[in-house]
Amino acid sequence: MRYDCLIIDDEKELCNNTAEYFNMFDVKTAAVYSGAEAEEFMRGNDISLVLLDINLSDGSGFELCKKIRQTLNIPILFISARNTDDDKIIALNIGGDDYIEKPYSLGVLLAKVKVVLKRYANTESDSSKKQDFDDGYLRLDTVNKSVFVGGVEKKITSIEYKLLEYLIDNRNRLVTKTEIFDKVWNDKFTTDGTLNVHVRKIREAIEKDPQDPKYIVTVWKEGYKFVAPE
Repeated sequence: MRYDCLIIDDEKELCNNTAEYFNMFDVKTAAVYSGAEAEEFMRGNDISLVLLDINLSDGSGFELCKKIRQTLNIPILFISARNTDDDKIIALNIGGDDYIEKPYSLGVLLAKVKVVLKRYANTESDSSKKQDFDDGYLRLDTVNKSVFVGGVEKKITSIEYKLLEYLIDNRNRLVTKTEIFDKVWNDKFTTDGTLNVHVRKIREAIEKDPQDPKYIVTVWKEGYKFVAPE
């Protein structure tokens, strides 16, 4: 069976209430309370998006995120009462697309989830219309939403793929942070810190020297520019 969202949280009442609220607004959602339940559920169902708590009764949401990323490239949004910068950086570095602090507003969370689902669906439907990028070293396969560097596939998240694709589509011009938040994230909730982490991860995947990037150049205080080789 296909679900729009799977919530993985050992706070059962909150998890159930969130799932019930989402279903009321036609976001088909299931709730599970542990990593083991989540893995079993995903083996038998198709999921478009995951909301994942860090502290689970049988382990860490960080470890579960790593397992999911081994086979799936769907959006993973962390939800947690832990609000340190270290937790947020770890969550984004291991494959999370965003980090939402508890307590959260059900309405705001639903709005964010709908935006991410719409963005993911648009990426799926638009992929056949786009042209691959290939400069002999870096290749973007727009049909399969894959990135290859020197012929080797690099694993990046769905939001990182979309960000890289957008920068490539607008290569050799400044793309402001405001434009990125509007066109890539499609929402106003994303922070500079989240964007910076994702850009760093893309650089680590595609640049020969991430500390001296040649493809994705920072325009200080403004945004980024993808510089295509001559």
